[in-house]
Amino acid sequence: MSPELLSVLVLAVVFVIATTRSVNMGALAFAAAFGVGTLIAGLDADGVFAGFPGDLFVVLVGVTYLFALARANGTTDWLVHAAVRLVRGRVALIPWVMFALTGALTAIGAVSPAAVAIVAPIALSFAARYGISPLLMGAMVVHGAQAGGFSPISIYGSIVNGIVEREKLPGSEITLFLASLLANLVIAAVVFAVCGGPKLWRQGTVAEPAASPGEGEEEPGGTAGGGSAGGGTRTAPASTLARTDAPAAAVPLTAPVIATLVCLVALIVAVLGFDLDAGLTAITLAVVLSTVWPDVSRRAVTEIAWPTVLLICGVLTYVGVLDEMGTITWAGEGVGGIGVPLLAAVLLCYIGAIVSAFASSVGIMGALIPLAVPFLAQGEIGAVGMVAALAVSATVVDVSPFSTNGALVLAAAPDVDRERFFRQLMAYGGIVVAAVPAVVWLVMVVPGWG
Repeated sequence: MSPELLSVLVLAVVFVIATTRSVNMGALAFAAAFGVGTLIAGLDADGVFAGFPGDLFVVLVGVTYLFALARANGTTDWLVHAAVRLVRGRVALIPWVMFALTGALTAIGAVSPAAVAIVAPIALSFAARYGISPLLMGAMVVHGAQAGGFSPISIYGSIVNGIVEREKLPGSEITLFLASLLANLVIAAVVFAVCGGPKLWRQGTVAEPAASPGEGEEEPGGTAGGGSAGGGTRTAPASTLARTDAPAAAVPLTAPVIATLVCLVALIVAVLGFDLDAGLTAITLAVVLSTVWPDVSRRAVTEIAWPTVLLICGVLTYVGVLDEMGTITWAGEGVGGIGVPLLAAVLLCYIGAIVSAFASSVGIMGALIPLAVPFLAQGEIGAVGMVAALAVSATVVDVSPFSTNGALVLAAAPDVDRERFFRQLMAYGGIVVAAVPAVVWLVMVVPGWG
């Protein structure tokens, strides 16, 4: 058995053990990375740690820390009230507002994970308050980010168009952008219909309850001034979910809320305007808030999503070992050598989707587009459609909890059973991986675009 195939089988064993024995998959993946890396690939410790996603570690810790503070001091409650007023109480519109917001951020140049890091905690706090499916809200945020992700001025769009130009392939920036936009819009509509969207429309409009405990009032046995003892938001009582014209109660703008809102604006400006790292910026702003209000900070630190951090970092470290030992290149080259162009095209789309569910979407596109050049040169497959299909296949799967965007959604969700939510994201990601590459191949590649 080749080392590459053995490494893939070990990954499958990790999934099986984690599923059947309820062991943190990240811890298992670290052990697998150590075993496969040293015994099979001949890597030393530095080689094994080369795949550790240090940047994602800081993003997960920094963003969940900052928004734990925002939940604890009432800022997310204030934002939820503001969102209700913005859509005139129609909760069903909120997932689409989040879709459009993340799409706009990525379309004007934000890196997809940065846009998700900004929007997901707010969106999922709203979902927790009103009983909206966290899977629905998380999927809308991620698909929104990918919908705008290939505009001509976006990061993804610029990178892919640059690869196309370097490889001297025919290209169309607008076609690439519209392909991703329409694909993610259609998927978002399906998710909205399946995950409770029609029920939200039937609710009509909602009114905020009077200021709840933690929003300036003290509940017997509870805490005042910033949410529950755990720092989470509370679901609105069922009575508030009926159609009503009652005005929404305002959440007070206390000093911690104002300071946190300023920090959130500073995060957006720093990431979008100055291209600063979202994780480092978020953790710096969180430290500033914690220094000024240490009591809130003590509760917030416990809400950093440490199990999620272990899970994601462990799996991605193992994927890094696979990359170091050439497993990913081995799989891609094996498919690229197939003599039937249409079959090779659909298999490359599936490889892009599967690998991207665990690794860098841009990285896999940069590897797969050149692999497609030999059979594109034969003229039997349109280059524009093939590049668009690869781009969509490699990014639409970012709803996977092992991708950066999916991990951010998992980490940002308050008041949920994380193991259950993780399984939901993994199942949904599996459905996307299984279905979307075939559909985009059929729609974009088979007709021979370009």
